[in-house]
Amino acid sequence: MARQSSPRQRRSKLQVVHPDAAAIDIGARFHVVAIPPDRDPEPVRRFDSFTHDLERLADWLVQQRITTVAMESTGIYWIPVFEILEERGLEALLVNARDVKNVPGRKTDINDAQ
Repeated sequence: MARQSSPRQRRSKLQVVHPDAAAIDIGARFHVVAIPPDRDPEPVRRFDSFTHDLERLADWLVQQRITTVAMESTGIYWIPVFEILEERGLEALLVNARDVKNVPGRKTDINDAQ
């Protein structure tokens, strides 16, 4: 019988296509942001959805040399994030939340961002 690998093992085998990319799980009250783990001791962070917090989020991504950001959102909450990221010169991409549901493992904001 073949031994199945854990979600963590499967994730580590994924090929890195965009090494300077980050991901954001967009929420109504807060957003969870994940960057490559070698960029910062705390590669997954939570930011509130107020303008000041979104500006801190964008500043952090620029400081970490991120160039592309994929965002997962089921509502309209992505719009201010998208605009602030583009103002900072980052390429912002909105991804379909339905596609994220196909990722193996338990669904959490942190897992979605990673």
